[in-house]
Amino acid sequence: MSNKQKRVALLTGLGVLLLYIVYLSNRPSQIATVVSSADEKFRPIAVENPALKLELLERLKKLQYQGSHRNIFSSVAPLPASGVPPPVGGPPPIIAPTGLSGPAPLVIPATFYGFVTDAQTGMRRAFFMEGENVYIIAVGEMLLGHYRLVQIGNSSVELEETSTGRRATLTMEEPNPA
Repeated sequence: MSNKQKRVALLTGLGVLLLYIVYLSNRPSQIATVVSSADEKFRPIAVENPALKLELLERLKKLQYQGSHRNIFSSVAPLPASGVPPPVGGPPPIIAPTGLSGPAPLVIPATFYGFVTDAQTGMRRAFFMEGENVYIIAVGEMLLGHYRLVQIGNSSVELEETSTGRRATLTMEEPNPA
């Protein structure tokens, strides 16, 4: 063997030895976990008699459910416990006091003045103005932190108040030049 070949063989051997040492140093040690768990003392679970209690199993087999047997997948209410169906008319209607016709209509402090449709995606965005502030939002986004845009039509938009679920429709208006 020539001098050059001896050097290459020696460097190759040293490289393999170095890789083996790095492999051993990075390998997780399983011995340490076994030794650390051996230090703990064994404590068995406190069980008086580990045999099966067949009398308890038999009692559970004979147990019958006594509650209402309502179908959770049906919106129809079950019959009362007496077995007599409720009157057909149902509960009497609740009549509001005179002068009150329900909640006040939802007033949104912004003006809807137009929309744009993106030619590539087909996504619509509506333009709103509140005072001097202009908002450009898409369906599902929030307006003024309280109103979610539900739908954009050709001349109107539908907004939903997030806290109450009430909805209002705004028609397109020309913004004030001031």
